[in-house]
Amino acid sequence: MSWNSVVGHEHQIRVLKKALGTGRLAHAYLFAGPEGSGKETVAFEIARILNCSHPDAAGESGSCGVCESCRQVERFLHPNIEYLFPVEAALLESSDPSKKENKKLAEARERYEALIEEKQRNPFFTPAMERSMGILTEQVVMLQQKASLAPRDGGKKVFIISQAERLNPAAANKLLKLLEEPPEHVVFLLVSSKPESVLPTIRSRCQTITFSHVKPAELEAWVTRTAPEIDETERRFIISFSRGNLRHAAELLEERAQNGSTPVLVRLRNQAIDYLRNLVTPSRFHEAIGTCEEVSKNFSRPEQLMFLGSMLLFFQDVARRGAAPSCPEINNPDISVSVDRFVKAFPARDLLRASSAIEEAIRSIERNASVLLVMAGLTSELKKVLAGKG
Repeated sequence: MSWNSVVGHEHQIRVLKKALGTGRLAHAYLFAGPEGSGKETVAFEIARILNCSHPDAAGESGSCGVCESCRQVERFLHPNIEYLFPVEAALLESSDPSKKENKKLAEARERYEALIEEKQRNPFFTPAMERSMGILTEQVVMLQQKASLAPRDGGKKVFIISQAERLNPAAANKLLKLLEEPPEHVVFLLVSSKPESVLPTIRSRCQTITFSHVKPAELEAWVTRTAPEIDETERRFIISFSRGNLRHAAELLEERAQNGSTPVLVRLRNQAIDYLRNLVTPSRFHEAIGTCEEVSKNFSRPEQLMFLGSMLLFFQDVARRGAAPSCPEINNPDISVSVDRFVKAFPARDLLRASSAIEEAIRSIERNASVLLVMAGLTSELKKVLAGKG
């Protein structure tokens, strides 16, 4: 790994390189930006550089990626680096060492380890345990204890706090005290997609660096490097679907790799369009309801989001062809006939309202809402929109 592992963000990297090169790295940063922008990959690269055995002296390349220290970072085993995210309270409860580990703790630990494994596979993934109540006080107390200890092998202790907006009030106040009197050997890297929800006094003690979604050209270059075997049509679909979100792009590539030569995203796109056809055909509306049940029960979380995202891209194509019938720049060039038929069948429908409903459904599923209820509500709303009802 090195700075080359970061996708985009040239200005932000230039600022951090200068700080590292001149020895003026701040004691605390807040990396703010949208989900999937890759800001945590920047945080981990800083952690690697500060502990690398053979870092680039000029600061241009970054960490070496091959020394034992760098390998420990990749495995989430480095003694100098702490990675915090919202976990279940069961993981932090003190247990009687004389008793056999209870089932509740064992299951929580298994869920935690599964999230870490996913983070190792997809560095753009943001882990959070579904039953967590945010970043807890006990987690920050552990940081306080570890901050008092000297780092190993002459490096720096780096505390990466993912989803900093989810620090509960007591935990935030304890972290604030740590930031007010930071140990010389500790660097705090707070990461947040909702920086406005981070305690203002914490924000004031951090140097904020703002990230944005990755540009289409940067995302295309990354997809091409990561999966050079993908043809242009599929690559364009992945880029359009991801909309600058590296996590979504990486999940699409992983799903594709698992499904061999038959891209799952194309299958889901076709299912989504069939769902729309059934939704507007009275005699087949029950099939659209059946699709809601299938999506909620049989689809994985990435598949659910791909299904909904496919409809967004389809409506985007319909809007483009509706405004300019000969427009060649569409997300789904292989089904342009279906796009044109939809334009003719629904020439004056409120596609912005339909797209907004799908966007809200995606956000709800990402927040762990009931997928069946989300799909039922979306089906009702899309039926009204396509029927031209208010």
